[in-house]
Amino acid sequence: MGRVSPDDVTALVFRTGLGATLFAHGTQKLLGWFNGGGLEATADGFHSMGYRPGRQKAAVAGLSESAGGVALVLGLATPAGGAAVAGAMSVAAELHAPNGFFNTEGGLEYPALIALGAAALVGRGPGRLSLDELTGHALDRPWMRMVALASVPVAVGAVVAAKQRTLAQEAAGNDAAGPGAAEGGTD
Repeated sequence: MGRVSPDDVTALVFRTGLGATLFAHGTQKLLGWFNGGGLEATADGFHSMGYRPGRQKAAVAGLSESAGGVALVLGLATPAGGAAVAGAMSVAAELHAPNGFFNTEGGLEYPALIALGAAALVGRGPGRLSLDELTGHALDRPWMRMVALASVPVAVGAVVAAKQRTLAQEAAGNDAAGPGAAEGGTD
C-alpha cells in the first residue's frame, strides 16, 4: 500500500464526510429516509420544477447521490462516484441560482460547494486509504478521471437544457391557451 501520509488521511476524512452527506440526501429522495419525502414526493417536486419525467429524474438524482456517496466513502471507482455527485449537485446549483449565492436565501452556495468538492476528489484521487488503492486502481485510472471530469458539464448542460425546453414549451402552450389555462401534466 505504501506509506500513508497526512494528505491520505485528509482525503479519507473529506471523502467520508462528503460521501455520507450525499448518501443521506440520495436516500431521502429514494426511500424517504432521514425525514425525506421518498421517490413519489421527490418525483412530484421534480415534475413541478420542469424535470420530466419527474419520477425518472428523481430516481437518477437519488441514485447519483446515494451510490456516488457510497463510492466516495469507500474510495472505490472514485471517478465515477465523484462525477455522479458533481453532476447531481451542479444541476441542484443551477436550480438554486435564481435565489442568489447564499444558502440562507435558498441560493446555490451549498450544492455548488458539494459539486466542487466532488470534482476535486475526482481530480485528486481517493488517496491510499481507499478501496481504489487496494484494487490497484482498476476503477481509478488517470484517463477515467479525465473522462469523468469532462462528462460533468456535458451531462449537466443536457439536463438543464431539457428542463428549459420543457418549461418554454409549457409557457408557450399556456400562453396559447389563454388566461386560466389548466396547469399540470403527467410523467
